[in-house]
Amino acid sequence: MKKLFTTLSFLAIFVSAFAQTKPIKFGIKAGVTFPTISANSGASAYDGPEPDYKTNTSFYLGGTVDLPVSDLFSVQPGLALIGKGAKAHVYNSNFEPGPNLYIFEGSYKVNIMYLEIPVNAVFNFNVGNGKIFFGGGPYYGFGIGGKIKYEGVTTANGRSVNESTNFDVKFGDNEDFKRGDFGFNFLAGYQLKNGFNLHAGYGLGLTTIIGGPANSHQEKNRVLSAGIGFSL
Repeated sequence: MKKLFTTLSFLAIFVSAFAQTKPIKFGIKAGVTFPTISANSGASAYDGPEPDYKTNTSFYLGGTVDLPVSDLFSVQPGLALIGKGAKAHVYNSNFEPGPNLYIFEGSYKVNIMYLEIPVNAVFNFNVGNGKIFFGGGPYYGFGIGGKIKYEGVTTANGRSVNESTNFDVKFGDNEDFKRGDFGFNFLAGYQLKNGFNLHAGYGLGLTTIIGGPANSHQEKNRVLSAGIGFSL
């Protein structure tokens, strides 16, 4: 929460400083995200072997406030609802020969929604009938909900059974995932003179998101995104 209050204070200072000298522009944006999770070696946040995370698919929707410093540079805070997470193949076995052999093979998918506050430094250059823009800056995300879904086949006592489990993500230091996510954003795009733009971005999580005592293990969000926007 301290990071969130610090970011909000930072935004307030910039808004009050630039609102009196430069015209402020407001924008909206929406698109698709391709999130995954970067995991190092060590004990997993889940039972069984550490998963090999793959890219998931989700969405984002948000708004921006563009605070021009000059014709070429602006500071752009915002607020977005953004989907993160990952999916992975799971294989778990007790490796006991004979009738006591137990195997679970399948997949699970993690979907987490965050309210995210980015503060980006953005550079603009006129090209053709619009402008190219690119930049980056820190963000703080606050987890507001999520789902974890397991699907697979369990083999035990010589019988195979299809299984499916779906449950809500629990947030907290000793739960599934931590509530907060802090990292750095990169963005680039092209905006037409009428205000419409195409853009892409990448979110690099810098803090571990897993809950519980996992000192030797960290998992961090990675989010590729692409979408459209409009600025007034």
